[in-house]
Parts: sequence; structure tokens; C-alpha cells
Amino acid sequence: VQLQASGGGLVQAGGSLRLSCAASGRTFSNYVMGWFRQAPGKEREFVAAIRWSGGNTVYADSVKGRFTISKEVAKKTVYLQMNSLKPEDTAVYYCAARSGLIWMLVSRHDEYNHWGQGTLVTVSS
Repeated sequence: VQLQASGGGLVQAGGSLRLSCAASGRTFSNYVMGWFRQAPGKEREFVAAIRWSGGNTVYADSVKGRFTISKEVAKKTVYLQMNSLKPEDTAVYYCAARSGLIWMLVSRHDEYNHWGQGTLVTVSS
């Protein structure tokens, strides 16, 4: 499984960005796809996750109501629509994947075994 994240950039506070994570290598019917982020000097933190089959979603409290995770099966791509961005959203964003991940563990970055290369999101105040 290979993951390619893209869509990061510089945006003013209150603005929007859409991140993409293109997956390749196999079918993903039993996969969970997640987005994580890591700010300088901080731990990697969970942002959102989606079940490839069924589409269940879950969000970190810090982004709930502002970010939306979605998938496009035909393109094997997962998106993270980020609205009302804040300076504290500044981080490198990573997409991740894991086959058969138990839903209650989706926020744990150490449960994922496939990672994209990261894309930098910078939100200016």
C-alpha cells in the first residue's frame, strides 16, 4: 500500500484547504483511513478517520464541525476538507491506513502501518 498526500499550503485564518490522500497497491474494502497531524515540537495527533467500507467517520474534538473526511472509491482517494482554519491547525498532515483496524483504536497513530509522506499546512493569523 502506498499513500500520497497533497493539498497543503499557506492560508489565512478563517480560510479553507482540501487535503487529498491517493492510495494505491491493493483493494481497500476492509481498511480504515486516517488523518493525523504533527506541529513542531509536539506529538503526532489524531485528526479524523473513515472506514473505507461503510463510511463511518470520527473526528478529534479540536476539529469537529470544521473538518470533514470523505472518500472517493473510484479514485481510491480520501479527502480532508478543512474549513474555518485556525493558526493552531498549522502542522504537517499525514494520511495513514490500516487493514482491519478495530474502530475503537482508530485515533491511535501506532495502530497504523501505512503512512503517506505528509503535507504542510500553515495558517497565518
